[in-house]
Amino acid sequence: MNRRTIVFSVLVVLTYSAGACSWGDQPPKNEKRYPIKGSVIAVNQQERTAMIKHEDIPGYMQGMTMEFKIKNAADLQTMKPGDQITGTLVVDEMSSWIEVTAIIEGGGALTPTTVVPGEPKPGDEIPDFTLMNQDGKPIHLSQYKGRSVALTFVYTRCPQPDQCTLMSNNFAAVDLELQKQPDVYTRTHLLTVSFDPEYDTPKVMRSYGASHTGRYSDEKFDHWEFTTGSADEVKRIAEFFGLRYFKDSSTGEEQVMHSLRTAVIDPNGKLVKLYRGNDWKPSELAEDLRSLATATR
Repeated sequence: MNRRTIVFSVLVVLTYSAGACSWGDQPPKNEKRYPIKGSVIAVNQQERTAMIKHEDIPGYMQGMTMEFKIKNAADLQTMKPGDQITGTLVVDEMSSWIEVTAIIEGGGALTPTTVVPGEPKPGDEIPDFTLMNQDGKPIHLSQYKGRSVALTFVYTRCPQPDQCTLMSNNFAAVDLELQKQPDVYTRTHLLTVSFDPEYDTPKVMRSYGASHTGRYSDEKFDHWEFTTGSADEVKRIAEFFGLRYFKDSSTGEEQVMHSLRTAVIDPNGKLVKLYRGNDWKPSELAEDLRSLATATR
């Protein structure tokens, strides 16, 4: 049986000045540092990131393929796909990046082997995907017609503070904000979709979801549901929203590049907005949903 491995995209917006981070000589509090070693898959000079297939990081996370911010721009100019790098992964409360210590010239690049569809455009109708919620009940996107919906992707084992955890914290803030207007609350809905269905079972999603709403055993999940599904259906919905899959030529494992997508869907089931990355605010998403809900009353 083929195992799908998660490729995680760290899209952190950092401010650099003269090759140094914006905090100058004073590092932020609670900064943690971990040794990292891996292979370069791709380099993005514009975003100052590199896709790296890294080994296990002791005390932090298992080996996987992720996109990291690279602190030194000169390292990005030197490294190329196939190179081996060693360095330090630095993580603080809000962001993460790699400080490279060595680059060893390697072979060729790993390239995608699956077709990458284009991202949906505003006005496109969302297919009626079938998922399973935290209670093990099948759900269809069509059942939310009449409500404005926000949908995002996570995987529960993600330790990055500026990735899945941020998406879930943002949705929690949106949920609280919309509760202030009961009439709007009943006309909106939140969906969190796991792209790690092998691990993120309904039971895992229920526990994860209840901890993020803060209502624990009292949570009814009437407004915010946490969903998983078959590997094929999760892949289908992920690709529709612009997440990319490819096959690692060294292992044969299918991997998904998760670049953070949050969709706003109108009460007719059509896409309104697609937020990319983590540079959006809960207030923006709450206002999107509020405006859609009140416009169709």
